[in-house]
Amino acid sequence: MITAAQMRAARALLGIDQQTLAELADVSLPTIQRMEASQGNVRGVVGTLMKVVEAFEHAGIELIAANAPSQGTGRGVRFKVVATPDTATDPPGGASGRRPPRPKA
Repeated sequence: MITAAQMRAARALLGIDQQTLAELADVSLPTIQRMEASQGNVRGVVGTLMKVVEAFEHAGIELIAANAPSQGTGRGVRFKVVATPDTATDPPGGASGRRPPRPKA
């Protein structure tokens, strides 16, 4: 339905924080925080998930499922390939945040 990465990206496109999303969706801030801390697909009460999706849609965000064509014509963000949970959430260089050493020329 929606992934935590999609939620964070959608908020970034809108330029809003978690509190503002919570207000737009009429859900609590801790609910948004839990959703965005998920790995992969966000799980929760269907009604709550629908409120968040509807808030994004009302704000002009199109959530695109994997391998689905986009219905809109505006700009957007999408992975070129299916990302694994590790590559979708880890910072460059892995969980430690350190980049691997550069190869010597």
